[in-house]
Amino acid sequence: MRSARNRRSRMRVRRLSDLSVNRMVPNVLTLLALCAGMTAVRFAMGGNFEAAVFSIIAAGIFDGLDGRMARLLKATSSFGAELDSLSDFVSFGVAPAAVLYLWTLSGLHGLGWAIVLLFAVCCALRLARFNTETHGEVPSYAAPFFTGAPAPAGAGLVMVPMFLSFEWGDWLFRSPYLNAVTVTGIALLMISKVPTVSLKRIRIPHHLVIPTLLGFGIATAFLTTEPWLTLTVVGIVYVGSIPFTIRSYYRLKRAAQMRQTEAAEKPETAPLPTPAPFPLSEATRPPNEWRH
Repeated sequence: MRSARNRRSRMRVRRLSDLSVNRMVPNVLTLLALCAGMTAVRFAMGGNFEAAVFSIIAAGIFDGLDGRMARLLKATSSFGAELDSLSDFVSFGVAPAAVLYLWTLSGLHGLGWAIVLLFAVCCALRLARFNTETHGEVPSYAAPFFTGAPAPAGAGLVMVPMFLSFEWGDWLFRSPYLNAVTVTGIALLMISKVPTVSLKRIRIPHHLVIPTLLGFGIATAFLTTEPWLTLTVVGIVYVGSIPFTIRSYYRLKRAAQMRQTEAAEKPETAPLPTPAPFPLSEATRPPNEWRH
């Protein structure tokens, strides 16, 4: 009887704690990202692929804001982390795969469906690996990098042929064979061990803050006037930065290994011998010792 009661107490689910409206803002942003990703599928089913792409981009913006708002409001929780992971899988794994299948990969029939399934599976594996890595210790040299392409970046990269198609037409970039190679390569990049840049780890020096803000303003102006060309350039710059990221990663790793080797080879200084204690006689007792 007692064992059954203990078993029921262990199986009792821990309730969510009360939250203020401000502390719920990050979870609301996560749900908005999820809704934007699902809305992209709806637009794609109706043939409005430009709106579908904008919906996935909006999901990426909401996903970038929810974590920062959680840290700013001190509202981080395990519930929010799990919700964010599920939202990322739908918005950046399922939604881009479905949009690309409806846009072009359906022309490959079963092979096209297998390719979009591969992308969704790789996205799920990427998120699962990221969740497990956050609970363990990360070496200092690996902190500024992601392992493989993150899910939002992977979703953006597989849509680059769509950006080019919207800008210059379907004559080449809507080819199912080209997109099959692109989707497969990016899916493998997501689950690879290739180090990629982590923007949230980059610190801007104080003398570069104003130029950086100016650059963001100019990029926003180009995004509003030439969105597809600007997004294509962003994707090309991201892919082009991977070789430099790999070189920087291994340079930091070698420096950390050299420091560890030097610390291991450094001889330890032996402690100085302490003099043996000796008894105090009457003649050597301290003069301030009290006697009776």
